[in-house]
Order: sequence, then structure tokens, then C-alpha cells
Amino acid sequence: MLRSRGVSALVAAVVLSYGGTACVPAWAQGAAASGGNAGWFVPKTAQPGPAASAPRSPARTAPVPMPASPADGDEAQSQTPPVLPLPPVPPSPDIPRGVAPPVPVIGVISVPDVMRLSSAAQQAERVLGGRRDELARDAQKEQAGWRDEQQKLQAQAKNMASDQIQQRERHLQERVISAQRDFRNRNRVVQEAAQVSLGQIERELVQIIRQVASSRGMNLILHREQVALSQDGLDITQQVADQLNKVLPTVFIPAANVDPEVLAKSGTMPTTADVERQQQEAPAPVASPQTPAAAAPAAAHH
Repeated sequence: MLRSRGVSALVAAVVLSYGGTACVPAWAQGAAASGGNAGWFVPKTAQPGPAASAPRSPARTAPVPMPASPADGDEAQSQTPPVLPLPPVPPSPDIPRGVAPPVPVIGVISVPDVMRLSSAAQQAERVLGGRRDELARDAQKEQAGWRDEQQKLQAQAKNMASDQIQQRERHLQERVISAQRDFRNRNRVVQEAAQVSLGQIERELVQIIRQVASSRGMNLILHREQVALSQDGLDITQQVADQLNKVLPTVFIPAANVDPEVLAKSGTMPTTADVERQQQEAPAPVASPQTPAAAAPAAAHH
């Protein structure tokens, strides 16, 4: 009998992993997660009715309850947790009066709307969306090749020896495993490229929100999706989006054939960590008097 269940399982796994829905960019997921009325709407839990709670069983005669014996009562009392004494709570000393917080001046913002209005976010979605679609097409094409090879093997199995069948199955399984490894790596590269682009937008967005809030005298900014009612004058979404498009119209996206992890380790990525950027922008250390560089000016002075 042809042993191809393992190959069929591997073939089916690729459709679930690379059907085009698993490769959603990280920034789109973050924007969707921050949207909606999170924390305000609690769906009603479906309570199954008495008829659906348990399957029907044949009618049985109810057992006659037996009177409780004194031993049973003692055992039930022994299972009751005892009330243990607690040590006294130490008194808390009075806290001296401090400085009162400033009067809140509230503003609201919709981050998902800012991302939709951002030209940089649109650029990232357009570029990375094309890469995800290409990955899905390649996965479907490779899967079709696996199915054709499997059907040929099943049709030719009657005229082949057992060791030949096993060898063909092994080659097909190795091909499936290798392709799955390649697809997972390509998917990771796309996801990390999305994180690179999102990181640039997020860092700039935090600064712009602070600047816009400060320019309007606001000291507390809330998510618009979590506010039941607010006036238009409190919404800074459009102003933040306009400033974001002015300061960051585009973002750096690693090329399709470049691994973001390798690029980050090389130190050539324009969006490396802030620590590395600070090290590059830091002034050169002052040379000690013992070094030749410091001895030369000293000799010239004398």
C-alpha cells in the first residue's frame, strides 16, 4: 500500500499557513487591535438551554436517598476550612501633603485613522502587500506540483517495486519539507520588514502627538475609540496625520531579497536602534595628554 499520508499532511499544512491570510503585516494588526471599542463591549455569553446542555439519556429510576449517618456528618464538618487568626495590621502613618496635579486638558486621537491617512503606512502596505501576494502564489504553485507528483506516484505504484515507491515517497517528502522551510523564512522576512516600517512610523508618531498636544495646551490624550462622547475641537487626529505626512512621507523598507535581521546586525540599516544612533552622533572623546594627538598642539603652543 502506498504510504503517502505523511506527504498529504505536509501538503495540506502549506495551504493553511500561506493561503494569504497568515501574512498580515504587523502595523496593520496593531492598527486593528487599537481600533474598535476595546474594553467597552462585552458580548453576551451564550447560555445553552437545558435541552442542549446534555444529551438525552433513557429514563431511569431515581435512586432512593439514604439517610446520612452520624459518621458522614462528622466527616463533612471536618472538611470545613477553619477560621485562622490573622496578625494585626500595622497602622499607616499620614502622608504629607504634596503638590496637586495640573488641571487636565483632554484631547482625543484615533491612531487607526492616522495610519489610514499616513502616506508612509500606505507605502508599506502597498509594497509588503505585493510581497505577501507573491508568496501566496508561489506557495499555491508549489502545492499544485506536490499534488501532481503524488498522483503520478499513486498511478505508477502498481508497476513499481516496494523500494522504488519508498524512494519516490522520500524524495517527495524531502521536497515538501524543504519548500515549507523556505516559505516560512520568506514569511518571516516579510513580517520583519513590516516591523521595520512600523517602527519608524511609531517613533515619529509619538513625537508628533506630544508636539501637537503641547501646541494646543493639552496634557492628557485619550484614544477616541474609548471615549463615549467628545467634541470636534478636542480631536487632534487630522492635525497629527498632516504633520506625520509632512515629516515622514515615506519609510525605509528593506529590499525583498534582504533579510532584515542580517541588515540590522550589519549596522547599515537607517533605522537601527536609538543606542547605535546616539553612539554615531556622540562627540569624539577628548584625547589624553599622553597621546601623540594631544602632545602636538601642546608643543606648538610652547
